[in-house]
Amino acid sequence: MTRFLSVLTALLLVAVPASLAQSTASESSNGPAEAKATTTATGPMLYVCNQGEASISVIDMRTQTLVETVDLTAMGFSENAKPHHAVAEPDGSHWYATLIGENTVLKFDRTNEIVDRLEFEVPGLLSLHPTQDLLVVGRSMSAVNPPKRIGMVKRSDMSLRQIDTFFPRPHALTVREDGRYAYAASLAANQLLSIDLETEETDLVRLDGTTQTFVQFAETPDGKTLIAGGQMTGQLLFFDIGNPPAVTVTDTLTVGKQPWHPVISLDGTTAYVPNKASNSISVVDIPSRSVRTTITGDGLAQPHGAALSPDGRYLFVSNNNRTGTYTPTGDNPTAGTVTVIDTQTNDIVKVIEVGTYPTGVGTRGGQRAVRTEG
Repeated sequence: MTRFLSVLTALLLVAVPASLAQSTASESSNGPAEAKATTTATGPMLYVCNQGEASISVIDMRTQTLVETVDLTAMGFSENAKPHHAVAEPDGSHWYATLIGENTVLKFDRTNEIVDRLEFEVPGLLSLHPTQDLLVVGRSMSAVNPPKRIGMVKRSDMSLRQIDTFFPRPHALTVREDGRYAYAASLAANQLLSIDLETEETDLVRLDGTTQTFVQFAETPDGKTLIAGGQMTGQLLFFDIGNPPAVTVTDTLTVGKQPWHPVISLDGTTAYVPNKASNSISVVDIPSRSVRTTITGDGLAQPHGAALSPDGRYLFVSNNNRTGTYTPTGDNPTAGTVTVIDTQTNDIVKVIEVGTYPTGVGTRGGQRAVRTEG
């Protein structure tokens, strides 16, 4: 059953912590890791999709080093494979990546070997269910007219069923911390979908005002607040999701230009919002709905994806670097970066050069790395 809710957006005008304990100066790590080196570190790993060169960089979040580059062309995929987003199992046993150019979702084991795959038209973002055998798959924003459906994938055997979204270009995607609901949003219309994952009933939410073009969500750990950035408006929207299936806009906050993939701290008080067209990160105080500070500096060049270390001390941000804002020092003149930021000082403490046009990133459990070892 689908219920249509009408929501009026309330406007508030207002406006990230990160680092290596031994240094507040930015370090640079460059040059590709060996293409098929054995990954021996215990992790957690950060998987960085290099959309411009059909590879995925694997970074040890503990040592903040590039430990492997997964070459998809060596695995039989084309140079136009376009890996876009990744996420890993909480125990690190498997991880998943979307390939826009191959219409494929891949499943890897912890040694970075492909163990299964799924055909899915122009896959985009991924979100893991916290307790069930479920991976939710959205559509790429590069697709002009993708299917108006999102994928519900059984992770153990990569079997697929799909749910209608009713709106065009579904992109932003997340599963609630408690696993009961999932949320998706349209790039083309101010519409969101609340999905009951037990019954698969859906509620369509329509927002008034200027088209936001929602890029991606992040949720507070208490399950009460959802945030999403509007690419077209430079606003961060706050949604009350404490009484599902209702989704209600409570505040908006002006951040930078083209807010992309946000991530929220484990205590739920701070959001880190990469602003792609501003080459910056807004550090947002969630209780006061205000911008505490804005991070800029070396390596921040079209920031895209964001993830936090298990203790929340370090923020990892991928950067497209398609306009040459950052000058690589390694062998790849078109390299993008992953900037590492100390969330206690908001200093950039390391710049890791990866492949060409890095986009989405993911780690154990999603964007906040879980503490589980394995």
